[in-house]
Amino acid sequence: MLLGCSQGRHCTGKRLGLRHVTSLRIVNVNVFNYNFAGLTGGAVSLERFRNQPILLVNTASECGFTPHYAKLQQLYMDYQQSGLVVVGIPCNDFGEQEPGSEEEIAEFVRTEYNVTFPMTAKYSVMGINAHNLFKDLAQEYGGAVLPRWNFHKYLFNRKGSLVEHWPAQTPPDDPAVTHQITRNLQSWSL
Repeated sequence: MLLGCSQGRHCTGKRLGLRHVTSLRIVNVNVFNYNFAGLTGGAVSLERFRNQPILLVNTASECGFTPHYAKLQQLYMDYQQSGLVVVGIPCNDFGEQEPGSEEEIAEFVRTEYNVTFPMTAKYSVMGINAHNLFKDLAQEYGGAVLPRWNFHKYLFNRKGSLVEHWPAQTPPDDPAVTHQITRNLQSWSL
């Protein structure tokens, strides 16, 4: 279990320091306890990826950051054999930039970006209609952990705990992201 701050500050993993936190509580969000409907049917049960690091990303097809799909696919190809799982969660919460049906989204990511990593059905990631994972992350870490736009990235370690998160402006191949992925893959293989 990790300790988290209740003041909405960015304080996951090692960044949690007593001098930055005014109130502590036990954090028990485990990504492996959540399920999603799959984009093309079936289910995306994160339990099946237990003991593997997961990079979870809210996505959209009509966003200025949509080219991040290519970089996410490259990360998946580069690190899949080492254990990394990338999961895309289409979302229409920001600027209504994911208006298509699930069939249209699946066709788009396949034809435009050759996406082979798991994709969920379209979900909300904020507000009262948000998927429970995002509601629970907000409850445990504060609102600052929630996406402010499409392509917010979350890295969970092999135990299912949130390690770090990055805003849309941080590309998937940014050294800060790849460093944390590599670090968590090393702990995965130990």
